[in-house]
Amino acid sequence: MKFYQLIILFLIINFGGLYIGNLLMNNGPTSSWYMSQNLAPWTPPGWVFGVAWATTMVCFSIYLAYLFNWQNSKFLWLLFAFQVVLNVSWNYIFFNQHMTLFALIIIVLLLIVILYYFLTFRAESLQTIRFLLLPYILWLCIAISLNLYVVIHN
Repeated sequence: MKFYQLIILFLIINFGGLYIGNLLMNNGPTSSWYMSQNLAPWTPPGWVFGVAWATTMVCFSIYLAYLFNWQNSKFLWLLFAFQVVLNVSWNYIFFNQHMTLFALIIIVLLLIVILYYFLTFRAESLQTIRFLLLPYILWLCIAISLNLYVVIHN
């Protein structure tokens, strides 16, 4: 598959995952349940979540296209599928099922997967492009802190 085809494929899958996650999260950060929680003082307004995830998924999709163009393997497809499942399931478990501690475990696992991408795939052709993962890493750290605050303070 050509590089630009990979970008389109990963954009479709990643934004499809965001869409499915959105359908499963019962109004998410604007839901009455979430708004009734004791939220962290640094909790951003609801619209920030959408902007952050959209930005993250664009950068991640470009990174994945480079990664899969460099090395297309069954392992990478399984790792990517695992990441998608973690990402989508967190929405359902946190916002719909209100299982905040289990959701915290899932989002920490998601961060570990993204850090694995960042730290493991360091071929010369990926040295610079791997920094496209930084928005994802940063946003997951923020999301983990928000999730943890809800677990501790509710």
